[in-house]
Amino acid sequence: MLRATAVRKAGSWSPAEARDAVRLDYDARHRRRIVLRGLRGLDFLLDLPKAVALRGGDGLLLEDGGIVAVEAAPERLLEVRAGPGADLLRIAWHLGNRHLPTQLLGDALRIREDHVIRDLLEGLGAQVRPVEAPFDPEGGAYGHGRVHDHGQGAHGTGHHHD
Repeated sequence: MLRATAVRKAGSWSPAEARDAVRLDYDARHRRRIVLRGLRGLDFLLDLPKAVALRGGDGLLLEDGGIVAVEAAPERLLEVRAGPGADLLRIAWHLGNRHLPTQLLGDALRIREDHVIRDLLEGLGAQVRPVEAPFDPEGGAYGHGRVHDHGQGAHGTGHHHD
């Protein structure tokens, strides 16, 4: 089976070079080794030396020199904007304090759909609406990797942020 053994970061290759593409949600884009099927039917083994957080626009370099494009699949998300009298920076702080993967859009934030967090955000004065869109949140500390998500705002890890 053909193997993909390296990642070409978005912007370092041309999408016109892609032999095929895979459309993966946020969770499925953190991989090291898995058999994948491209949208055009190409079967290949993703076989990386270590798990990496793939982003939409990255390319998977096949051992024969071909490239498979990585697309971020649409997911159910919440789009968060500052409401009247609310501060988006303060809202972002509360999301970060809960270690929630968050996509920064300039005048809005996107997070995974979560009714508990939605209630919290609306209590802070945010305007929140459901959207279906690709989810490509910021990386973890120092701009790479993934953030860990405690889920549902519950910690259970012995540390406290509030």
